[in-house]
Order: sequence, then C-alpha cells, then structure tokens
Amino acid sequence: MQRWRGLEDIPQDWGRSVVTIGSYDGVHRGHQLIIGRTVERARELSVPAVVVTFDPHPSEVVRPGSHPPLLAPHHRRAELMAELGVDAVLVLPFTAEFSQLSAADFIVKVLVDKLRARAVVEGPNFRFGHRAAGNVAFLAELGTSYDYEVEVIDLHVSGEAGGGEPFSSTLTRRLIAAGDVEGASEILGRPHRVEGIVVRGAQRGRELGYPTANVETLPHTAIPADGVYAGWLTANGERMPAAISVGTNPQFDGTERTVEAYAIDRVGLDLYGLHVAVDFLAFVRGQEKFDSIDSLLVAMGEDVKKCRDLTA
Repeated sequence: MQRWRGLEDIPQDWGRSVVTIGSYDGVHRGHQLIIGRTVERARELSVPAVVVTFDPHPSEVVRPGSHPPLLAPHHRRAELMAELGVDAVLVLPFTAEFSQLSAADFIVKVLVDKLRARAVVEGPNFRFGHRAAGNVAFLAELGTSYDYEVEVIDLHVSGEAGGGEPFSSTLTRRLIAAGDVEGASEILGRPHRVEGIVVRGAQRGRELGYPTANVETLPHTAIPADGVYAGWLTANGERMPAAISVGTNPQFDGTERTVEAYAIDRVGLDLYGLHVAVDFLAFVRGQEKFDSIDSLLVAMGEDVKKCRDLTA
C-alpha cells in the first residue's frame, strides 16, 4: 500500500481512483463499511482505492486545545486500512491555511486535479471545506461537472456497547475513558491498542517479582480508566499474554499516570527502548491502595491468575 503525506507526494502520473475522505480514527466497524465499499467499488472499476485523512485532527486547528484522544495513530490506521484492501492513504497536513479552503476548491485541488476521482464514497453526514460548508449533496452536484460519481453509505452499526447507541469514535472514546474496554472492542472489531516506547520507571514491579514494561504512550492517546486489565503485550512481533496496570501507583504515592504491562510467565525480557503495543481485552479491577505490601502482592498474584485465564 502506498502512503503519501501531502498532495505533492502523489505520483504525477496517477490515474483514476475511488476515494473516501475522513478522520477514520480507530477504523471502527462503521468506518469499515465505508472503506470496504470504497475498495469494492474500486475493484469493480479496476482502479485503486484511496483513503484521504488529516493530521493533526481538524478540531485542533479550528479550536486549539480540543484535540480528541486518539484511538489509533496514523501508522496503525494505515495498517488497518491495508488489511481492508486500500491501495493508498493520503494524509493531508491540516493547517490554518488548509482550513480556509472552500468546499469547491477542496474538490478541485484534491479530488479532481490530484486523485482524479472516478467515484467518491462517504457517509451521509460527511462535511468538508471552510466552515464545513460542503456536504454530500454538494459533492454530488459538482460530480456532474468533474466526471465522478458519489455513493453514500449508511455507517449505522449498533450493538450492546453504549446501551445500543450507534457505533462511533466518540462513543468508543467514552467507553475507553470509563474502562469499558470490552464495549470498545465490540465497536472496533478488535481490542483497543495503546502504543509507545518502553522506558525505565521506578522498577518497583521488578522488585516485587512482576517486572513491567513502562510504556511511554504517543501524544493524545486514548488511555483506559485507571485499573488493572487483561490483554496482550506485543514486542518484536511476538504477542504475549499480559496483566496491564493503568494509573498513578497510589501504593507508592505516585503522581504520574502510566501504562505498565507485565508479560505473564516470561522471564528475562529486555524491552527497554523498543516500540511496543498493548491490547486491552478486559477490565479486572479498579486501582487500589492496600494496607500493606503483602496485601498488594496477594492482589497482584490474583490479578495475574485472572489475566492468565482471560487470555488463555
């Protein structure tokens, strides 16, 4: 799959394509409907399927300080899109200048001149251009002049997560913030993932017999509520069952919020400096401060047993 950052990265001899545009944070099951149809239509027309997305999130430019927690960094989104059959991902740097681009100019500069769109696939609520003035009706109207068709896909998917509320990135973030990683998994179609570099911490886990990978997460990451979770730690391509702790470590009067993962039953792992992924399967218990280290050790032993069983 090709990855482009900015319009200038698109090959000059790029032919026709089928395009979908959106933030697609998390590439959840609703997003998968639109992206899947984009790929399907591209195959029908024998042209590439292209996803256009933005960095940073448009809200951060339009309303500074409002950047939402991210469900997946751009490289992870690209991986997930590649799995769906996407041929190219275009990440457009979203700047103050870019935010002033009218809906008509966006269509001409991006869809017509650069991507030579043969078809555009979107959800019914898609908005674009300065002040979000463009919608799917306007997109279709200009399609008659610029020789592309528009297909609108209803991305409405719902289930038990959020009490039956339609699946969305906003709902997913809310569930993760509440520690409902199982509900988030239903929406995403996979466990929620947090990534980052393993850094040296206080090494108390090692002293207590449970050495953990202290993950320095990427900026704006959506991190689950404080507590203990079952899941997996992936490093160097190996996926290992893990007991995961999120929080400030109140037992030792900590103040910095961390994500730490203990690779269950693994001895002698040296992960410092590695980029790792932590996948959250299930909530085990909330964060607690115990009356003694012995009580803490008993609880940690029970946590690991539960996590071992849940990931078996």
